[in-house]
Amino acid sequence: MLLLKIITISVLAIIIYQDLKDREVFGVMFPILMGLLGFLHYQYTPQINFLYAVLINVGVLIVIMGLLYLYTLIKIKRPFFEEVFGVGDLLFFVALAIGFPTVTFIVLFVFSLIFSLLVWLMIKKKAKHNTVPLAGYMSVFLMVTFVTQWITNTLTLYLI
Repeated sequence: MLLLKIITISVLAIIIYQDLKDREVFGVMFPILMGLLGFLHYQYTPQINFLYAVLINVGVLIVIMGLLYLYTLIKIKRPFFEEVFGVGDLLFFVALAIGFPTVTFIVLFVFSLIFSLLVWLMIKKKAKHNTVPLAGYMSVFLMVTFVTQWITNTLTLYLI
């Protein structure tokens, strides 16, 4: 299990580095992350709870992405996946949806988005790119959450 955790942290670190550096991440990183997070989630929850959680989480993502797409179409009037939102960001969202029970997913999702917004607002004037490395910032948040849980063992991500 320790090896699995080390690999998960390594994949998150690669996503952080690549997204912050070039605003693009090797496509293979996201399926690997989905598999790792899904396996960790599956290990800590009963099979039926795992399946229900993944279905509910993906449903929540579909609603959120649908609303975001409609907003982009109506208000911003720019190509969604070309200029507004990255495919890698969506794949990272899916990895989170697979990796956690529903309540944990929603809490991590919301707070990692808030974290990403705050970080971007603080450093956007110094940034060389004018786009937000969302998957990278969310990976930082998730990495800190994982390391905190694994070291202190005080916070459980799979019981709620």
